[in-house]
Amino acid sequence: MHAPSLDELWNAVPSSSRMFRLEQLSGCPDAAQRYLAHAIAPGTPLASAVRLRMHGEIKLRQWRPFTAEQVISWDHGMMWSATARVNGLPVRGFDCLVNGEGMMRWHLLEVVPVMRASGPDITRFAAGRVMAESVWLPSVLCRQEITWAARDALHARAHLAVQAEAADLELSISANGMLRNVSLPRWSNPDNTRFRYVDFGGLVEQEGRFGGFTIPTRLRVGYFVGTDRFESDGDFFHATIDNASYR
Repeated sequence: MHAPSLDELWNAVPSSSRMFRLEQLSGCPDAAQRYLAHAIAPGTPLASAVRLRMHGEIKLRQWRPFTAEQVISWDHGMMWSATARVNGLPVRGFDCLVNGEGMMRWHLLEVVPVMRASGPDITRFAAGRVMAESVWLPSVLCRQEITWAARDALHARAHLAVQAEAADLELSISANGMLRNVSLPRWSNPDNTRFRYVDFGGLVEQEGRFGGFTIPTRLRVGYFVGTDRFESDGDFFHATIDNASYR
């Protein structure tokens, strides 16, 4: 599979002309309405894609700093292109989900292969990531095909699908609509054994506004969110969003 560049994926997205209105949330549970009304300002174009710049640290045996750029296009795919430093040397590459296929390609010094992965499990793995990261593109959670349910006043559940993979995305929401954490069962193998569904998600530590969207801008991501295992062996990705653009 040929992986497009970030620019190619981004430039394939048309600008949105449909605007967000609070009346569009009338069929959602109260918790979902509170979250979406907080996340999207009235009159904001309902974007189908976001382009992010971020930095942080990722756990590759030890914590390593990284910088990255990402495009999430709900109708076309996702690409995360990053550079991490391992013992001072750059490891560069990308994770992507494009044209219905997931792929991972990483190299040390742009020459030595570090990771190459593809196939059905990687595609499902990547689809789970895109669903979790829909909180960076909250406009897609307003789509008609998304169905909502509420556990209580502070928790909402969105049923959504990417490619052939579907999941219930659980959102914990404060009284003022701020997202506290997000989780879903993701097809994965965090212990490098067999693939299976594992609880995956993120804890939101800070939010910010870009255009008409208020999104998590600092969060901790990993497996076993909501349990003691998250702190001991689930937490592996800390990200700070530096900029987000929408179309």
